[in-house]
Amino acid sequence: MNSTTATAPIPATAEAGPVHPLWMRISHWLNALAVVILVTSGWRIYDAAPFFPFTIPTVVTLGGWLGGALQWHFAAMWLLVANGLFYLFMNIATGRLATKFFPLTPAGVWRDALAALKGRLSHADPRHYNSVQKLAYLFVMLDLIVIVLSGLVLWKSVQFPVLRELMGGYESARRVHFFGMAAIVAFVVVHLVMVALVPRTLLTMIRGGKPEAR
Repeated sequence: MNSTTATAPIPATAEAGPVHPLWMRISHWLNALAVVILVTSGWRIYDAAPFFPFTIPTVVTLGGWLGGALQWHFAAMWLLVANGLFYLFMNIATGRLATKFFPLTPAGVWRDALAALKGRLSHADPRHYNSVQKLAYLFVMLDLIVIVLSGLVLWKSVQFPVLRELMGGYESARRVHFFGMAAIVAFVVVHLVMVALVPRTLLTMIRGGKPEAR
């Protein structure tokens, strides 16, 4: 699959400055670190009391035992919450949320999804997200909020009775938390595949960089 087919040239009036500002790159990598720790320690916590007929291989879990996994999980939780709030605030304050992720329409998502499947989706200008990217990133933001809220129920169930009931009870919150995590893992897998297909996106996330004309 050729991801550069039908690539359009970058407009001469491309915005000045880096593709990704420094605050966004730092926040991105801190979120990535937090998610890796949360997922791997969360798998170890799940293994201590699985509710499906399978467990996660110990080799890909973090913590060594339930107590150690909980310590890693809580530490990463605070990092995710603090960094996530900073990321959301900066996106709103700088206008990035409105300009990067909207407008978003079902027709646009369908069009870009078909183009991606045919290998014709343009990656010429990393400053601008296509509709599929917009939907994926917005989904991740909402999914992380659900993970945090369900995590609060699991952590302080008695202190958040209304939230617990909205989740359908403690055991239901466990499953919401698990499937929210699974969705993040699926996103990361797809994200890494796309980075492998368009490796210059990784460079812009590390160095900031400017889009290069093709």
